[in-house]
Amino acid sequence: MKVVLENLTKKFPARGKKGGADVIAVNDFTFEIPDGSLVGLLGPSGCGKSTTLNLISGLQKPTGGCIFFGEDDVTELPPEKRGVGLVFQNYALYPHLTVMQNIIFPLQNLKGKDKLSRAEMEAKALEIAKLVQIDGLMERKPNELSGGQQQRVAIARALVKMPRVLLLDEPLSNLDARLRLQTREEIKRIQRETGITTVFVTHDQEEAMSISDLIVVMKDGIVQQIGKPQEVYDEPVNLFVAKFLGTPPINVFDGEVKGGKLYIGEDCVLDVPNVNDASVYVGIRPEGFLLKEDGALSCALKGVEVMGRDISVVSANEHCSAPVIRSIISAENKVSVGSETVRFDLKPNKVFIFDKNTEERIDF
Repeated sequence: MKVVLENLTKKFPARGKKGGADVIAVNDFTFEIPDGSLVGLLGPSGCGKSTTLNLISGLQKPTGGCIFFGEDDVTELPPEKRGVGLVFQNYALYPHLTVMQNIIFPLQNLKGKDKLSRAEMEAKALEIAKLVQIDGLMERKPNELSGGQQQRVAIARALVKMPRVLLLDEPLSNLDARLRLQTREEIKRIQRETGITTVFVTHDQEEAMSISDLIVVMKDGIVQQIGKPQEVYDEPVNLFVAKFLGTPPINVFDGEVKGGKLYIGEDCVLDVPNVNDASVYVGIRPEGFLLKEDGALSCALKGVEVMGRDISVVSANEHCSAPVIRSIISAENKVSVGSETVRFDLKPNKVFIFDKNTEERIDF
């Protein structure tokens, strides 16, 4: 099911002082979610991603704009008539019901030609339980399950009616790190097997990038960039997107372009012949550093962290916006930990230049 958002806007009235400005949670959001895709809405707290999800589900009404499921305008339809499945951060399972009873609960509300017999409901529930791999837990109650198992029950309950659209609002936040990794892989598998168009809300960029076909990066209710995860990582449109994506985060420096060359302090680090002279921000991905004795960029060595396959060189530079710079290099490199300085050349495709006023990326 294709989902189309046209100029979607949501304003909340000002609280407190009279005459205060309305809060714009979602601002003129236009986007087409392709049929059968998994789209991640990504951004910091308060960016409008959960509000967007609530607008798609019908839990909130937009201040302006339209929502289409396929060719159907669902903007004014109540949630129960939209054919959506919802999974929240808190699993919201009924504690007095078994797993089977929790899963079939949405089917009990079906009426008319859609009404099912008890045997048909249980057959559907078992089919979905097998899909999410909890078919051996059907007689247990939620307090007898682990957090990951409870999350699977919540997903099964959302899927049992085979919704047109599946909406997941930070569904992995309550799980430990290992279980988060396992469950996000399961969500991807389930989405692929069912082919249901899915919208996944998270503030965890690694989570969004690992399972999404497309990601939508948001800030203050405004869409910053939409694209395939790797494309957005490799081609950020502005400094916010560049800083939000990546672990460890991008290293940001104050720089200057003079005569077609990029300087960080006194160090000439790259040729940028097509860029006008100006003060700029320079973003360098951690994997964009090449250890070299006579490298262009000089930094004060602070330490070396061995990570097995890679080494993280921790250094400092007075022109960097953060106290330390993290450079990820191959473990085959030898770093003299007794040295006071370390020098790097830079990989041009891992270096980004941003306008100091607009923070938009400057192509070079």
